[in-house]
Amino acid sequence: QVQLVESGGGLVQPGESLRLSCAASGSTLRYYPISWFRQAPGKEREGVSCITSSAVNALYTYYADSVKGRFTISRDNTKNTVYLQMNSLKPEDTAVYYCATVSRCSKYYVPESIRSWGQGTQVTVSS
Repeated sequence: QVQLVESGGGLVQPGESLRLSCAASGSTLRYYPISWFRQAPGKEREGVSCITSSAVNALYTYYADSVKGRFTISRDNTKNTVYLQMNSLKPEDTAVYYCATVSRCSKYYVPESIRSWGQGTQVTVSS
């Protein structure tokens, strides 16, 4: 079973950038669609982004409307890692960010599609 570890979170000011990493062990990540989710205090978990499996010819990406144009998801199969580049961060992006293997991609949080989770990484955007 694949184990996922997120990293790259931290405290930044509005307008700054962070790059989150989702590294895998125990399996080759390229065969899995990978999603990023986030959960802010007192709020429900929400979908952020998803990238389809590298096992198919074309890669597709999905983004929540709230992050479209600011966040970019990518995968580096040589490093068995998926990234989430987050630019122009806003205070409302503050949350714990999780990566997960999913059965299929969506820009939404679909609990029944989750196969395995990481432990999460905290992102705080504050002046």
